[in-house]
Amino acid sequence: METKKSAQATKLIATMGMLAAIAFVAKLISTVFPTVAGFLSFDLKDVVIVIAGFLYGPLAAVILSVIVSFIEMVTVSTTGWIGLLMNVLASCSFACVAAAFYRFRRNMVGAILGLVLGTLCMTAVMLLWNWLITPLYMKVDRSVVVGMLVPVFLPFNLVKGGINATLALLLYKPIVSALRKARLVPESSGGKRETKWGLVIVSLVLLATFVLLGLVLAGKL
Repeated sequence: METKKSAQATKLIATMGMLAAIAFVAKLISTVFPTVAGFLSFDLKDVVIVIAGFLYGPLAAVILSVIVSFIEMVTVSTTGWIGLLMNVLASCSFACVAAAFYRFRRNMVGAILGLVLGTLCMTAVMLLWNWLITPLYMKVDRSVVVGMLVPVFLPFNLVKGGINATLALLLYKPIVSALRKARLVPESSGGKRETKWGLVIVSLVLLATFVLLGLVLAGKL
């Protein structure tokens, strides 16, 4: 029994380590995207973090958010502790809400609703924290940031959440299948499931829409 528990713990640590590495690579890829308002950047690491939350629960999403955001702070980030705080808040509010909802409704509808709720929660949370923290980061009066909440921060977070939600829907099955082939994640008790091409097509259309909106916000279109 102890040997089995030890093997499961080892697999969990290995899987979390692999997902953390993938999330950090996703963050590096995100740096090629244009920023909004000069400092708001789209961040793809939340795609991997929410998938970890779907697999292991909200606590796993919290742990991965903190680890990857800290690695980001000491490597590629220039925003210091403010960036670390905002990254953790954004990732946790998105991934933990989605994972918590999915935990009680483990099907495709639960995943979709969880991702929608996660996007809305992240948007609300980041509006509050941008109101609190951004004046310190930008070194401006709070009234300046208040004027940016609706025209800048609100659409940015909705689009960011939309991109990450649709990517999570598209990449969940390939990532989990790869982890199962590596025997890091157990086989599904429901057996092999067919790809729902209708959902894939809708997700691709939504992804393209959110990407175009992101380019508009960034002033590239």
